[in-house]
Amino acid sequence: MIAGWAGRKTRSLLSKSGKVDETLIPFLSSIVRYIILIFMIIAVLGKFGVQTASIIAVLGTVGLAVGLALQGTLSHFAAGVVLLILRPFKIGEVIDAGGKVGAVEEIGLFATNLKTADGIFVYVPNGSLLGAAITNFSRNATRRIDITVGISYTDDIPKSLSAAQALMDSDSRILKDPESQTMVMSLGDSAVNIHMRCWTTGDDYWDVLFDLNKGIKERYDAEGISIPFPQRDIHIVEHKKD
Repeated sequence: MIAGWAGRKTRSLLSKSGKVDETLIPFLSSIVRYIILIFMIIAVLGKFGVQTASIIAVLGTVGLAVGLALQGTLSHFAAGVVLLILRPFKIGEVIDAGGKVGAVEEIGLFATNLKTADGIFVYVPNGSLLGAAITNFSRNATRRIDITVGISYTDDIPKSLSAAQALMDSDSRILKDPESQTMVMSLGDSAVNIHMRCWTTGDDYWDVLFDLNKGIKERYDAEGISIPFPQRDIHIVEHKKD
């Protein structure tokens, strides 16, 4: 009871202080709880006349055996410590680690809790996080948007580039530095692929991306520029029998 109370009190005090990174708070409160549990058990046994020195030696031996048996679990603990030191991500940031994408809710002793965009809880062992390439979508203040849209080979390319550029220039959420760009990215099988590239803040990224996709379709429709469906010419050759 005392250990549980101390763990909760530690979490509460650290949260109220405002000086401790919230990423460290669950980790530190768990450490306090486990340390108190260990000392309380040894102290209670001492009160009953049990030789604590021999118990500590036995606990050390047992700890070694358990450590060997739980190498994987201890590796997750060590990985959690390394993650807290290196800080490739913090609570609230959205990451992709080994295909697991979500917002970081808690970094525990052995695992990190993620919440996906559709509200699903994901429990990821720290060892697998440390061994994976981590993509942090929230760390940098700005992000680049890339959109490719195809136009017909019969459409006016300069007019198409100008319409796409005007759409980006009219959006105040798009940054002026770096400048937005439009270009002919490639000549596809059934379309000339126009590429739009611009920068925005991380908070505006998804809204701007969705609005540009909608806006370029409406702008091209208004300008009479077509977005063709994939198409293929098939030539049928008839072989006459002798």
